[in-house]
Amino acid sequence: MGFFNWVFVIFVLNFFSSKPAFSGSSSSTSIGLSGIPDRFLQFAKKPELFDWMVGIRREIHENPELGFEEFETSKLIRAELDKMGVRYKYPVAVTGVIGFVGTGGPPFVAIRADMDALSMQEMVEWEHKSRNPGKMHACGHDAHVAMLLGAAKILQEHREELKGTVVLVFQPAEEGRGGAMKMIDAGVLENVNAIFGLHVAPNLPVGEVHSRAGPIGAGSGFFEAVISGKGGHAAIPQHSVDPILAASNVIVSLQHLVSREADPLDPQVVTVAKFQGGGAFNVIPDSVTIGGTFRAFSRESFMQLRLRIEEVQHLNYA
Repeated sequence: MGFFNWVFVIFVLNFFSSKPAFSGSSSSTSIGLSGIPDRFLQFAKKPELFDWMVGIRREIHENPELGFEEFETSKLIRAELDKMGVRYKYPVAVTGVIGFVGTGGPPFVAIRADMDALSMQEMVEWEHKSRNPGKMHACGHDAHVAMLLGAAKILQEHREELKGTVVLVFQPAEEGRGGAMKMIDAGVLENVNAIFGLHVAPNLPVGEVHSRAGPIGAGSGFFEAVISGKGGHAAIPQHSVDPILAASNVIVSLQHLVSREADPLDPQVVTVAKFQGGGAFNVIPDSVTIGGTFRAFSRESFMQLRLRIEEVQHLNYA
């Protein structure tokens, strides 16, 4: 059974049982194929379902769209939901789509997939390479959409057996543009009791789904700073105020926030991934722009990291 199929099998257990499938201390061992209705399992194993999902993923991969620009992706999603007879709301948060499968009543459980691509050029030459220059599905969101559509098809096939409503959340703009917050502000999660989000992982064997207690995905933030100095000729640096040297000091200081200030048992990351300044090998520029991302697993650590990044930048400016 492929990776997609296992995801769906595990997810729907709770909806086809009169008891919660994850209750009790032995939840991790009590989930097995014997608890899955045979007709559901057989449907999930159909080759035509898998082939259809692969086709969806490849079509989306060929046509990547950036955050809040996923109009064609959203159109494809709506077309497939129409074919299934799944009702939905559109537009939500510009390009988002919200589908509904089940009784229409509580409990409400959501499954979420992101839709947007990254602003980067696909360099791999293959049959389904991105057709949009400078845009690529490099983070697996094309697979996520295909997975959620596959889940929708399976759940819709068994809708009469659902003990509530599954909310299908197709979210735009995950890659740093705040799409999740816009969806929340639009009321997508009102009355939702639980929500599941999945992410493909190329380092895991096919057919395995990994999880654990507690947070799995970190909260992330972004920072950018323009460090101004005084430009001049590289041969007489004493007449300049070198912003490249100042920016280098900021970058080194930022690395100390995790290596020397953070609890080793509380994972945090600060990465400077942007450094722009100067256009000639013998001219000191007037300014340099640096930028990056920071991540933490708790709100307290996240806010502390944000504060310290601001303090480090201001201290080095002074």
